[in-house]
Amino acid sequence: MRTRLPFILMALVISDVYFFQAVETLTANPYVLWGYWLIDILLVAGFAYIVSRRTANKQPARLISGLMAITLLALVPKIFAMPVLLLEDTSRIFRHFPPRTYWVSELALIIALVPFFALLYGMTGGRHRYKVHRVTLAFDDLPKAFDGFTITQLSDIHAGSFTSRSGVEKGVALVNKQKSDLILFTGDLVNNRASEMEPWIDSFSKLKATHGKYSVLGNHDYGDYMKFENEADKYANLNKLKKVQREIGFKLLLNEATQVEKDGQSIALIGVENWGKGGFHKYGDLTKAAENIADDEFKILMSHDPSHWEAKTLQHSKHINLTLAGHTHGMQFGIELFGFKWSPIKYMYNQWAGLYERNMKYLYVNRGFGFLGFKGRIGIWPEIAVITLKRG
Repeated sequence: MRTRLPFILMALVISDVYFFQAVETLTANPYVLWGYWLIDILLVAGFAYIVSRRTANKQPARLISGLMAITLLALVPKIFAMPVLLLEDTSRIFRHFPPRTYWVSELALIIALVPFFALLYGMTGGRHRYKVHRVTLAFDDLPKAFDGFTITQLSDIHAGSFTSRSGVEKGVALVNKQKSDLILFTGDLVNNRASEMEPWIDSFSKLKATHGKYSVLGNHDYGDYMKFENEADKYANLNKLKKVQREIGFKLLLNEATQVEKDGQSIALIGVENWGKGGFHKYGDLTKAAENIADDEFKILMSHDPSHWEAKTLQHSKHINLTLAGHTHGMQFGIELFGFKWSPIKYMYNQWAGLYERNMKYLYVNRGFGFLGFKGRIGIWPEIAVITLKRG
């Protein structure tokens, strides 16, 4: 946070100074002009307070999130409007710098209002605009008893970000409405602390599936992104999180496998701990998790980070039919319309949302149930994935 803060504030100040010319052209009202700068003053004061909190576990998480939301609302619209102002300034160079044109300033303001209201909606209605994504996958080696078997996948709940009980309950009810045979959760139950989930245990314990509910850990579940007093406290936090998972009704798989049985037949469900490319921890051990699974058995792998698929899963000696992941959130921002899909996260992850296939091995990347950092979603809505398995 501290390393990025100077660049964020610098961008905010530069954009504000430049956009202020348009505001000044449109009005001379002193209340409007002073109010314009008051927002910046309050933001700088808020961030200065956060930096003064020396240890990460003393930083006010809700204040940080709120300040980041206001910063986005203040900065992003002005960035969108800048090209209009720059074009006019280019022409003003050759016209001996006459006063800024009124209609150009109006146009810049109108352009700025579009991303402003988009961000505002993302922070209000967008964060709980759950979308059900349905996928049907056919496999020659799927046991007959599992023909038509349905799986609801959830990922990235991030309970520490929730503030709306009705919004969360709406998502839980929509999950149960799918009436799937199995519910699989692919990690990041919390942001940092196990206690973040305590107010939501009753809500998520309502999740129902006839063949059970299983989960794995995500990178945020280990408490790696906050400072504990000592390693014992960090270990206790992780143990508490595991207990919370049991209270919800999840069977947590830690580099291990289990059998899901139906009508005398079974498929293997494998769960690995978090394994991510780059600087993410690599706790996952697929070889250990799958060591007791027969080579010819149908296998579903739960692995939080989709980078694990290309790095380890595809070339593993045992054929993994289907891998379920999350982690990316689709960056909580992008476009999905008429089959077109784009988000800035695609430049960081080769597989970032939806279904991918290679050599009859499938990966499904869930867009996430919750949100983190930016307290909302724009274009990439929170997801409930329903996967139907078919034979043949």
